[in-house]
Amino acid sequence: MMNLTLHSKEKHRYERLTMSEQKRAADGTRNLDHQRRTIGDVTYFDRGVIEGENGRRYQRFAIQTHFVKPQEDQAALLERYVRPLYQEGDMLSFGAKVMGMCVGSVKTRAQVKPGFWAKFLYRFASHNSTGIGMHEPYKLQMSIEKAGLPRILLATVLSALTKPFGVKGVFYKVAGHDIAGIDGFYPDSDFAEYHELAVDNPPQADKLCDELTEKTGIPVVVMDANDFHRNQLGKSQKSPLTDEELQEAMRDNPSGQGAELTPFILIRPLKEKA
Repeated sequence: MMNLTLHSKEKHRYERLTMSEQKRAADGTRNLDHQRRTIGDVTYFDRGVIEGENGRRYQRFAIQTHFVKPQEDQAALLERYVRPLYQEGDMLSFGAKVMGMCVGSVKTRAQVKPGFWAKFLYRFASHNSTGIGMHEPYKLQMSIEKAGLPRILLATVLSALTKPFGVKGVFYKVAGHDIAGIDGFYPDSDFAEYHELAVDNPPQADKLCDELTEKTGIPVVVMDANDFHRNQLGKSQKSPLTDEELQEAMRDNPSGQGAELTPFILIRPLKEKA
């Protein structure tokens, strides 16, 4: 069997660094040349080893795909991209937005009609560093439709009242309904598709994971992650890792935040340090 483990010198270097501290490639992504590996026609990036509590350690492989479009078959994607690297005991983190694409949890700009409140409220929304937030009327309209206007109005008022005190995230906490999972309508995205399209987190993520594991034999967790949060939406019942272990393995967001095209992170638990 192919040995996908880092040499000891590289391994210790990665254990000391988080992804935010590591260098970026010339294109601004985390896909560095020295991380690049290939197996057959699959390209992946060795994100190195990360340590958790009680000596737990995890190797992570960020598997590069094409830009996945709506209604693509999840099982076919795993067979094409993940199967060549998979070993018994591994766990796959499946990016939530790609899963949303696969199950058709998307809307185009033409399908969303911002109403009065979306056109009015978006002017007061703050900008964030992870993409388009509620300062985009189309995204705000989708949030109104998902959470309901009364809750969005309450969230807006409470957010405005608490912002002077440095309290962040109130809007999303009060609005609920996972509206933070709506992503897209982003004119500055590296991917033209996201200029005119928004994707929402997939519904019934636990069920999707179980169905995918049943088809492929690969345990899956659906993760909506960025550089600040790791929102676990669902996982296979046959998961070899606990929720705590998954959070440890994904805490530096190995998928990246830009044009990496690495929505699949294969997590390989390693022997614990003595």
